[in-house]
Amino acid sequence: MKASFWAGKRIFLTGHTGFKGSWLSLWLQSLGASITGFALKPPTNPNLFEVASVEKGMRSITGDIRDLDSLKKTMKEANPDILIHMAAQPLVRYSYINPVETYATNIMGTVHVLEAARENKNIKAILNVTSDKCYENREIDRGYREDEPMGGFDPYSNSKGCAELVSSAYRHSFFNIDKYQEHGVAFATARAGNVIGGGDWAEDRLIPDFMRAIEAKQKVSIRNPYAIRPWQYVLEPLQGYLMLSQKLYENGPSFSESFNFGPDEKDAKNVEWIASQLVKAWGGGATYEVNSNASSLHEAHFLKLDCTKAHQKLGWQPKWDIHVALEKISAWHQAYLNGEDMAKYSLKDIKMYAEDNSRN
Repeated sequence: MKASFWAGKRIFLTGHTGFKGSWLSLWLQSLGASITGFALKPPTNPNLFEVASVEKGMRSITGDIRDLDSLKKTMKEANPDILIHMAAQPLVRYSYINPVETYATNIMGTVHVLEAARENKNIKAILNVTSDKCYENREIDRGYREDEPMGGFDPYSNSKGCAELVSSAYRHSFFNIDKYQEHGVAFATARAGNVIGGGDWAEDRLIPDFMRAIEAKQKVSIRNPYAIRPWQYVLEPLQGYLMLSQKLYENGPSFSESFNFGPDEKDAKNVEWIASQLVKAWGGGATYEVNSNASSLHEAHFLKLDCTKAHQKLGWQPKWDIHVALEKISAWHQAYLNGEDMAKYSLKDIKMYAEDNSRN
């Protein structure tokens, strides 16, 4: 990724008030991009968007991607060069309670974003961020490849599989690579999962639950201790999104497809291992217990991604392993509790990560 590429580029980013969206907004701001964000208000209190004063460096519009007219109006005004769609209902267990909202947001919301993009003739690159959970999970002992079937047991996972199918249909019908010279739009999807990092206070996620319990001086309760996840630090997939978006803008149809972004094989750890390492990283005063009475709602026990395509076509590689990631998360939350300037602190982490990438 060339940092200079982003200077002055007009970016339309949905979901900018969420955890990943806030980190990406800060990164794009540091690169000199002109960002318009479109999203609901931050989903938690506290939240990274407010704690790190993300709004100061961008145009932030409160809106709902289920509202097509508002979305079209805002995107037209922004007249972006690049569209990155991250807005979503992102929680598995929440989707069991609110399936209609989940499907409306993650499927029809995606349709609305793409419809708004069709009316904006300046856009050259579209990236739709979905999830590793979009795959039909057969609990196999290898990483899923981009050409494997979509599926999803629960409403969230299924909605992300559907969002991928919507993207495929729009790519073939309206942004067809064979007609690129006519429409000039390159369109890809990105699949990443179990992203972790400082500033995530979402409900029903292991590390946010852990940090909340520590801050309240309570014992951390974990469920599904042997479930394996492809844990990765938040800046890892975001680096992939930026690299892919740049390739879409510069090279067009050659990158108009789906890409997985996941950690190295060695960083696919089970939930209890993560909890034990967080206890060590925090440095005292943190304990956990396995909750055998947790809800019986289905959650995948084994899920990994094959990221060969991203390695070979984009030159993307994960840089911070799970040990570094957990240390960074612990340090971030300790800085927050100590009252530090979290915008400066987060930008420092972004700069350090970018420098580590440039050296390799």
